[in-house]
Amino acid sequence: MVTTRSSGAPRARGRFGVRRGTPTAAGPTARHPGGHPSGHRPGAADGSSREHEARPVRPRTGVPHQRPATRTSEPQTRWARLTALVSQVADHRLVHLFGCLVAAGWAAAFPLVSNLPNQQLWGEVAAPAYLLAGLTVVTLPRRLAGRVAAAIALLGAVLLPLGVLAAQGRHQSEVMVVERSARLLLHTGTPYLPHPTAVTDFNPYLPSMAVFGLPRAVLGDATVAAQVLGDARIWFALTFLGCLTVSWRLLRPGPQYSPLLPLGILTGSPLIALTLAVGGVDLPLIGVCCLAMALAARERTVAAGLVLALACTLKWTAWPALPVAVLLLWRVHGRRSAARAALTALLVGGAVILPYLLTRPQDLKEQVVRFPLGLAKVHTPAGSPLPGKVLADLGPTGHTLSIVLLVLGGLAVTAWLLWRPPTTAVAAADLLAAGLTVAFMLAPAGRFGYLALPAVLALWPRLAARRWSGRTAEDPLTVEGVRVVATR
Repeated sequence: MVTTRSSGAPRARGRFGVRRGTPTAAGPTARHPGGHPSGHRPGAADGSSREHEARPVRPRTGVPHQRPATRTSEPQTRWARLTALVSQVADHRLVHLFGCLVAAGWAAAFPLVSNLPNQQLWGEVAAPAYLLAGLTVVTLPRRLAGRVAAAIALLGAVLLPLGVLAAQGRHQSEVMVVERSARLLLHTGTPYLPHPTAVTDFNPYLPSMAVFGLPRAVLGDATVAAQVLGDARIWFALTFLGCLTVSWRLLRPGPQYSPLLPLGILTGSPLIALTLAVGGVDLPLIGVCCLAMALAARERTVAAGLVLALACTLKWTAWPALPVAVLLLWRVHGRRSAARAALTALLVGGAVILPYLLTRPQDLKEQVVRFPLGLAKVHTPAGSPLPGKVLADLGPTGHTLSIVLLVLGGLAVTAWLLWRPPTTAVAAADLLAAGLTVAFMLAPAGRFGYLALPAVLALWPRLAARRWSGRTAEDPLTVEGVRVVATR
C-alpha cells in the first residue's frame, strides 16, 4: 500500500481520520488551542510538557495572542484614588487662599505673643506679604497665580526680613554660636570654649556645624556686603535649597518636572521662612537628611555615605538617619551596597568626631549631650511647652520620666524599623520623621521649630516622587493564585 504520510508526521486521529489542527486542502493551517501549530507544540516530541495539554480553549479571533492585563491590588487602587483626590483639592483656588490666610494669621501673631524682637520684625513684614499672596491667588489667571503668589511670599517672608536682619547684624543666639565656633576652630583647633559659664558659651553642635561660620571668620563684618555674605544664615539656606533640589532630581528625574515652584512654596511658608530669617541652624540638617534618603533609594552608596557622615557630624539628632538609610539600601539593593554606605559614613564621620572625642571628651559630653538634654548646670533656652519639657519642669522625677519615655519611644521606633524595613525613599523618610518626632516631643528640652525637620521629611519626598504611599512601586502580589505585579 502506498501512503502519503511522511515518516516524521504524527499518526492521524479523530473521527474522520484527520487530526484537529493538521493542514488540510480545504483551508489554512489550523491552530492548536495552546496557540502552536499542530505537531510543533513545545516538548510534545518527547512528552516532557504534559501539563501544558490541559490549557483552556481560546476563541479564534484572528489577532495575535496578548498577555492578560495585570490586576492592581485594592490597597494600590485606594492610594491612587486618594492621590487623585488630594491633587484635585490642592489645585482649588479656595484651598490656596485658605493657606495664605492661615500663614498671614500665624505671622501676625508673633508681634503680639513673642518677646523676641527678631521674630516680631518677621511677623510685621511677613503677614502683609501672605495677605497679598492670597489676593493674588484669587485675582490672577490660574496659570500665573501660583508662581506670583510664591514669589510674593518668598520676597516678603524670607528675602526682605532676612536682608534687614543680616544688614543690622541681628539674629538668634545659635547663629552667633556657629560663627564663633568657626573662629575658635581656626585659632585654637577646637570649636568649643573650654569652660562655658553662660548660655551663649555652650556649643551644642558637632564639629561640622562650624563650617557654616567660616565665611564670617574669613570676610569679617567691616562692610555691609561682608556682613550679609558672611552671615551663616545665608549658607544654611543655600545648603537647604541645594540638597532639596538634588533630592528632587533623584526621586523624580526628568526636566519636565521642575522643583522651583514646590521649593518656593515650601521655603516661603511659615514652616521654613521664620526659621530661615531669624536662625536657620536646622535647615542644613533637614536638607542633608532628605538627600541621604534619596541617594540611598537610587543606590548612590558612596555619595549616600558621605552625606550621612555630614548629617551625623552636624547634630547628634541626625544619627537615626544612618540605620534607616542603611536598612533601605540593604532591603532594596543588597548587603554590599548597605555595607559600603555604612562603612563610608562611619569612617568619614569617625575621622571628624574622633579627634575631639579623644582630646576634648569633656567638652562633647557637657556641651553636646548634657546641655541639650537639660542636664548641665546652665539650662538650655529651648523651652517650648512640649510634653517632655512639661514633665521635666515637674522636678527630678518628671525629668527622669521624660528620659525614660524618650528611650522607650526610641525603642518602639527601632522595633518598627526592624519589623517593617523601608523599601522606598518615602517609607525611609517616614520612619526617620517618626523617630525624630518622638525624640523632639519627649526630650526634656526642645522647641516647636525642631518639628520642621520631620514635617519636611514627611512632605518633600512625597512631592518629589509624586506618591503618597510608602510602599514599593512594584510589589509582587498574589491575586486568585496568580502572581502579578501591581503598578501605581
